[in-house]
Amino acid sequence: MGFAWCHHCRIYSGAMVHVPRRRVLVDALASLPREQRESLARSEARLIDFLDRRFEDGAQ
Repeated sequence: MGFAWCHHCRIYSGAMVHVPRRRVLVDALASLPREQRESLARSEARLIDFLDRRFEDGAQ
């Protein structure tokens, strides 16, 4: 799954995408405690807000 969003207009989309086998993907949620990851996974609105905060803080 690919997920893209626009921080400024708050429009997002998800799609199936091809990723080469050797490409390493960064998990923006990997460093979070399990409970917080699960909470974000249950709510698209919370996930978008979290990603927006990371963007505003300079973590891209």
